[in-house]
Amino acid sequence: MTYLLYGTNDYLINQEIEKLKEKNNITDNDVTRYDYTETLIKDIIDDATLVPLFSNKKMIIVDNSTIFESTSKKEDTVVLEKYLSSTNDFTILIFIDKVDKLDERKKIYKLLKDNNSVIECNTLNINNLVKEKFESYKIDSSTITKFINRVGTNPYNLINEIEKLKIFKINEKVITDEDIKFASKNIEDNIFDLINYIVNKNSEKVIDIYHDLLSRGSEPIAILVLIANQFRIILQSKLLYYKGYTEKDIASTLSIHPYRVKLAIQNSRNYSNELLIEYIDKLATLDYEIKSGEKDADTGLELFLLGI
Repeated sequence: MTYLLYGTNDYLINQEIEKLKEKNNITDNDVTRYDYTETLIKDIIDDATLVPLFSNKKMIIVDNSTIFESTSKKEDTVVLEKYLSSTNDFTILIFIDKVDKLDERKKIYKLLKDNNSVIECNTLNINNLVKEKFESYKIDSSTITKFINRVGTNPYNLINEIEKLKIFKINEKVITDEDIKFASKNIEDNIFDLINYIVNKNSEKVIDIYHDLLSRGSEPIAILVLIANQFRIILQSKLLYYKGYTEKDIASTLSIHPYRVKLAIQNSRNYSNELLIEYIDKLATLDYEIKSGEKDADTGLELFLLGI
């Protein structure tokens, strides 16, 4: 069987692979990975036609499978089309293309689509994921929202923190608002707090959070990038809001949690578009100066934070 997994959500892609492994009783030892950009399609297909030696089935995963895009080589598509016309039962061949949309007019796409073998991996419902992972534990919807706001929307971080809370409350099996305070805040949430203190002109708190991030091993350059991204989200949210977009529409367009949009719009009222652009430009310049050795990262970023 041949599958095409496409989309920008790594978690969903990995989940679909795990489902296929479980469904076909395939272990990690039966899996081979290729990079389409570094391997001839002929070599991949040759491997797919070989009978596995030590098991009934094997899995071949092909990363960066641009063969399904409009710019693909015709000779490659011909080889794959020929294989798709006579696949075998002992090979699970999975192509992965991390783009949000593909050319549905291509023949090879249609061949897989007709067999229900195309799986989109773009949108993950974070609330449903959290609810599902807490399983038999009792947790209400408002607590789930607060948990996501604290931990962030990275699925792997969420699952890690869920497992910690489940062990912590293994006897009661009830998760409360008080319990989620034991979940680790991710660096992006701390950056968001930092931005809020910047908005409120609280320089003491800004520097306290910055030093706390450094003490926990965060690199100044990584903090700089996240601050720039938050200012960018504030600017983008503001521009889209005044174009008539709803908070929900903005969240979908920017692929961020609605709560982030709500706060970004609130914070945007304290800044003109010109000032937000100025901050983003200054951070870009500082990034260049740090990477070129002109400025010390720690000192440069702290001076920027004190000056805004």
